[in-house]
Amino acid sequence: MLQQPMMEKLQALKLQGMIEGLEQQEQDTAARELSFLDRLALLVDQQWTWRQNQVLARRLKTSRLKGPACVENIDYRAERGLNRSVIRALAQDSAWVKNHEHIFVLGPTGVGKSYVASALAQKACRDGYAVYYTRTAALFRDLNLARADGSLRQLLRRLNRIDVLVVDDWAMAPMAESERRDFWEIAEDRYQTRSMILTSQLPVSRWHEQIGDPTLADAILDRLVHNAHRIEMRGESMRKQRGDQKV
Repeated sequence: MLQQPMMEKLQALKLQGMIEGLEQQEQDTAARELSFLDRLALLVDQQWTWRQNQVLARRLKTSRLKGPACVENIDYRAERGLNRSVIRALAQDSAWVKNHEHIFVLGPTGVGKSYVASALAQKACRDGYAVYYTRTAALFRDLNLARADGSLRQLLRRLNRIDVLVVDDWAMAPMAESERRDFWEIAEDRYQTRSMILTSQLPVSRWHEQIGDPTLADAILDRLVHNAHRIEMRGESMRKQRGDQKV
């Protein structure tokens, strides 16, 4: 039996991975036959894995990503313009985040844009990057509330610390003056320092008119378009074909 004082000390040190590893070793005859150093190495590995899993769980919770999306589960069978090699290249070590690049996921409603965006963002989480998901309407609502209570600069600074900002349903409606100015601030703060994923039903050529003010539209798009990967999807709504199943 494991000695209770030792277990209590490990618990106090927050070494839960080692505790679980010791309990497993006590149940495993082969493990008990290993040398002290081999058993210790296994315990250290288990503690390391446990801590990494805890850190990842916190990142995923903070990200507010939509559903359990992951790149391994993207469905390429449907005819919707997805290129497996492109997705794999982007997912490989999430180098696009390291290079401060953006991703645009474009296409009609229901083809799975949000899933693909969330899957790439989830992979970035797994690769150690901080991610935050929001819908465009929710983002502008939060910015307006922050302006009203005097915390706008604080919110913008918090957003700028995020490695990957996912903005869903971008450019769905013409922007108000405050919205385009706030988004210019976000685009300017993140230019060549952070990444974004934008999903939109509209092609990039229509974004200028949705932003509205020509000067700000030019400034915003200049900071986004020239450093972005485009994933252009097509086809009928997956919801219509599969109900609420994963896309």
